[in-house]
Amino acid sequence: MEFTALKYFGRFIVIIFIQIMILNHIYFGGYITPYIYPLFILMMPFSIKGWVLLVVAFFSGLTMDMFSNTPGMHSSATVLIAFLRPAVINFISTKKEFETSTEPSFSVMGKTGVFFYVLILIFVHHFSMFLLETFRLDEIGAVFMRSLFSTIASVVVIMLAFLFSGRTKKVRI
Repeated sequence: MEFTALKYFGRFIVIIFIQIMILNHIYFGGYITPYIYPLFILMMPFSIKGWVLLVVAFFSGLTMDMFSNTPGMHSSATVLIAFLRPAVINFISTKKEFETSTEPSFSVMGKTGVFFYVLILIFVHHFSMFLLETFRLDEIGAVFMRSLFSTIASVVVIMLAFLFSGRTKKVRI
């Protein structure tokens, strides 16, 4: 599968639309909201250049900031996970080189690999975003709990998205 801008632009529009129109209006327990828009960054090909990933992450976060009235919170959290993404991939995988345009998927990383990949990056995203939102270290416990519960909700939805977007390549790491 080739890296095509149209494919990724379409994916971006669908994910942002679902996030803004549906998920931003869901509050479990009063403050837990599933955020799936980082899925766009998580599903980018392994071979994408770092600077391109950071720019794409910034603009996807900026789009969320504009629709959520959260100046810079989504942008900074999304850029952070884009920056950490290669290190997390190296941490959870035994394979260091991937075919050109190979994307993270169950068939490439396995279910456990995808789960930990998603779990780590989504928790970092949520924790950094909620910490910026409160901007107070005396509420670190509340930030941690909110991050934990929102991560669980987000990971469930994102894992379902990975399941429904299955790939046919059978490369295991």
